[in-house]
Amino acid sequence: MKTSIATVSISGDLREKLSAIAAAGFDGVEIFETDFLTFDGTPKDVGRMVKEFGLNITVYQPFRDFEGMPSEMRAATFDRAERKFDLMQELGTDLMLVCSNISPAAIGGIDRAADDLRELGERARARNLRVGFEALSWGRFVNDHRDAWEIVRRTSHPNIGLILDSFHTLARKISPDSIRSIPKDKIFLVQLADAPAVEMDLLSWSRHLRMMPGQGDLPVVEFMRAVCATGYDAPISIEVFNDQFRGGSPKSIAVDGHRSLVYLMESVGSADHPVLPASAKLPARTEVEGVEFVEFAANETEAIELGGILKTLGFREIGRHRSKDVTLFRQAGINLVINTEREGLAHSSYLTHGTSAYAVGLKVNDALATVQRARLLGARPFEQPPGPGEIAIPAIRGVGGGVLYFIDHSARLDHIWEEEFVISNQDHGSPASLTGFDHIAQTMNFGEMLTWILFYTSIFNVRKSPMVDIVDPSGLVRSQVIESSSGALRLTLNGAESRNTLAGHFLSETFGSTVQHLAFASSDIFESAQAMQSKGFRSLSISLNYYDDVAARFQLPSDMISKMRAYNVLYDRDSNGEFFQFYSQTYAEGFFFEVVQRIGGYQGYGAPNAPFRIAAQKREIRKPILP
Repeated sequence: MKTSIATVSISGDLREKLSAIAAAGFDGVEIFETDFLTFDGTPKDVGRMVKEFGLNITVYQPFRDFEGMPSEMRAATFDRAERKFDLMQELGTDLMLVCSNISPAAIGGIDRAADDLRELGERARARNLRVGFEALSWGRFVNDHRDAWEIVRRTSHPNIGLILDSFHTLARKISPDSIRSIPKDKIFLVQLADAPAVEMDLLSWSRHLRMMPGQGDLPVVEFMRAVCATGYDAPISIEVFNDQFRGGSPKSIAVDGHRSLVYLMESVGSADHPVLPASAKLPARTEVEGVEFVEFAANETEAIELGGILKTLGFREIGRHRSKDVTLFRQAGINLVINTEREGLAHSSYLTHGTSAYAVGLKVNDALATVQRARLLGARPFEQPPGPGEIAIPAIRGVGGGVLYFIDHSARLDHIWEEEFVISNQDHGSPASLTGFDHIAQTMNFGEMLTWILFYTSIFNVRKSPMVDIVDPSGLVRSQVIESSSGALRLTLNGAESRNTLAGHFLSETFGSTVQHLAFASSDIFESAQAMQSKGFRSLSISLNYYDDVAARFQLPSDMISKMRAYNVLYDRDSNGEFFQFYSQTYAEGFFFEVVQRIGGYQGYGAPNAPFRIAAQKREIRKPILP
């Protein structure tokens, strides 16, 4: 099945758009009228440029306000169509999209519309062109694909067909099952878009908030299953209007678009409609068994400071790399690595971002298959020549420029620590009652969040939670969770809209570093707090007013409130269980650690406590440095 994307979906001028679309792996492109009209060149120039990029023009669109015009305006309408046919032939495309009429002058009636389209079909046939009719969800008389299909059916013309758009069908909550009975040869094109579940007028929703399939909440998979049931094998095309995308990177958005189509067709489960070449087998979504390690890049001086903080958290320095300046800290199977090499990606990351958590190692069921899947979904593999005593670990570049390594149970990868490190101290359990990674929090510009979400959900077997707003005194931060059903992988993605928020400050000061904090799970939050305090750990000081409020809200006993206050522990509760958490003070330009305890089936992340945590962190940042 051929893939396509509308030029309106991404930013840039027409040449930039075509370059990004071709590089992302699309077969074709929809030329949106505005992009053509603003291009400084002839239609033949555009057609040649499209071919030079190895693409074809799927459709020229849109042609508006056509069917059902009054008799005194009808001739002018057909004259407009003839001029568009001239243009199409110069461009080198045979399909024009006619969207249902929204003009106040339009006159309703299915037979009237069919008559108009039949005559247009005759004119198109004379030029070997085709016309696709699409029902806009806000069309004046035709706003349902079932009505559009009835009009097309009544034309009974080979050059007139239907164009289906998932947004226009699903936004009106029309069941896509009615598509199954449409003959496949009468569906000329399928356009795809997702959207968030919001209540707003259809035009504004469509023009500003469309997303790539899989990024929103509409049942696009069910829509496409209905399309595939017809035997449809013509192009599937992305058509997205989104304010964020218009200001984003054309290359990144185009990659998202192609990735979304590959993932969508896999989810549809129809082997007869592949997007990838037949020779490119897409492995199943990866099962993540846990976080194997997090690696920091630092220089020698800051590594000593960071190592000291880790020791107050109960971690021990247990080994050194056999050939590199890399140190391993461990507690109860939690592996943290500090890399102070003077070359390679770690050093480049340090020069760019300062001390930062630039790499994450995930335990997976099949490391090579994970890289293969990610590569076919548009991710960049990462390779660095292994040095003496090093194992080549399968890896990819993350969205923000960091690295994701994959460890499985193959012979060498399963013993990577013994192979690569000289272990000088044995792991003696968990002196601070930590049991593992609870979650990793990554921060990015809000405009990039959809890219991150699609990246993770398409590669790994994870689900996304609804987006929530985190209140920072200086603005909102949008947060969304990506997690596996087992809880082995939990990622909180935090989109910053303002650099004045704590998340925005972190991004701007670290030049785009992404991992802002690591959260460790504890078997007993108060034992952890006490043990860490004895080692010199400095927790984030929480306002005393918080504890008066939390005691009243949850009716907690006074002795528990006293312990929470003593160790700066915060609390939350839902219908499934309880949640305790405390934080370190911030390090460098806003990085920090968190310790949490989940009791019962608590599924959240303490979001109600975020404003108190952020306010406390901002107080710490503003504290004057004493002489």
